[in-house]
Amino acid sequence: MNAPVEFTPPALSQPLLRGVIRGGLRLLFRSLVRPPTPIALQRGILRLLTLSVAPAGITRSSSTIGGRPCEWQRPQDDGGRVFLYLHGGAYLIGSPATHRAITGALAKLGKLAVCALDYRLAPEHRYPAALEDSVAAYQALLTAGYRAEQIVIGGDSAGGNLALITALRLQELGLPRPGALVCFSPVTDFSATQLHNPPAGDPLLNPVWMEQAIKLYCPPGMERQDPRLSPVYADVRGLPPTLIQVGGDELLLNDSRRFAEHAKAAGCNVQLEVYPGLWHVFQAHLGLLKAADFAMARVIGFLRAQGF
Repeated sequence: MNAPVEFTPPALSQPLLRGVIRGGLRLLFRSLVRPPTPIALQRGILRLLTLSVAPAGITRSSSTIGGRPCEWQRPQDDGGRVFLYLHGGAYLIGSPATHRAITGALAKLGKLAVCALDYRLAPEHRYPAALEDSVAAYQALLTAGYRAEQIVIGGDSAGGNLALITALRLQELGLPRPGALVCFSPVTDFSATQLHNPPAGDPLLNPVWMEQAIKLYCPPGMERQDPRLSPVYADVRGLPPTLIQVGGDELLLNDSRRFAEHAKAAGCNVQLEVYPGLWHVFQAHLGLLKAADFAMARVIGFLRAQGF
């Protein structure tokens, strides 16, 4: 159950569509969301590229949790279960609004409430600001009456990193662990010394942008391999059941593989799914890419197996 699993369903390949999306990502994201583009403009570009509407049957509302803004997506009956979603964007860009394609699908297909946290971003707020915000949000959910086993914590990219280090911080604080973790292409090693170099290239992530993000997020004097930043070096014993999905054509493939091996060696229940030929957070293309729909169905199946 803990062994890496690679899915290669030929009926889901869609080569022409994948080629079009790859080209669009290279042109509109990878070439623009990078230095010297100002951070404010990077944030605006992502907002423009991720406009979406709420799925049918889902109610969207704005609120606050733990002192921070958040966005809720709720089905008619959420069964008293909630997914605390932590968006990606290298800790520099992104918001609940930019990740509605994923959070809306989780709410609709998972039939659970999704709380997308608008945590503080760098460079205005370096580590540990985002961590403090996510821990406060989790504590607020407990105060609101959710039991720990009714809460999933998850996210993509930097948000996947935040989900992992939040779970570890909760253990340090002696708080009850959440029922599960779900991570899409998480950053697990801020040293960036073992990045994957896919032959087809990563159509989304630019190494120059990644280095910019690391410098702006990590506090001066803090080692990049510090386990509080890079969970691949942390004591992960006791983590909740964890699902990790990652694309085969992305720089962060090894981050997922290495963390899954590390967690498995520590006795954790971790499931790794590698999707060949796909890129960073391909799940954002739900409703367009069959592989994204398939991956999200796997997420829902994983959550059902954990009692959600």
